[in-house]
Amino acid sequence: MDIQIRKATPEDAEALVNIYNKAFYEDYVKYGECPGYGRSVSDMVKSINEIPKHIAYVDSNPIGAISVLPKQNGVYYIGCVCVIPEYQRNGIGHKLLEFIKEQYKDWKKLELVTPADKEKNINFYTKKCGFNIDCEEMDGTVRVYHFSLNKD
Repeated sequence: MDIQIRKATPEDAEALVNIYNKAFYEDYVKYGECPGYGRSVSDMVKSINEIPKHIAYVDSNPIGAISVLPKQNGVYYIGCVCVIPEYQRNGIGHKLLEFIKEQYKDWKKLELVTPADKEKNINFYTKKCGFNIDCEEMDGTVRVYHFSLNKD
């Protein structure tokens, strides 16, 4: 599978909304809320302008995305790693994370949050990508884990 990744522009807002809605629909149904689901195109344009996003393509079809917020001193917050369901479990999420490590060569630490009961996410981040669980907390009505990956 030939995966291409490129930085999103405001013109990609509708494609990103479609990716997020497909990728996060299950979470929205399960939790009754999901910050990645149901965003408007105008909200996504604003988000693209504030937080860098990259889109993964297969055969010119947008199928995944990652957003990364530079914090300080080489720390980056991964706000979203998502792949539409029919393309999940094909290494695309891992490829998106590796892409970010290459794009932000000064990274020392990556941070992210995911629901604490999402075993497939937990296994992906800990077993496949090397992240550690730092702590857990409630985010609204959802218990979440905070993850981090330190550069060796």
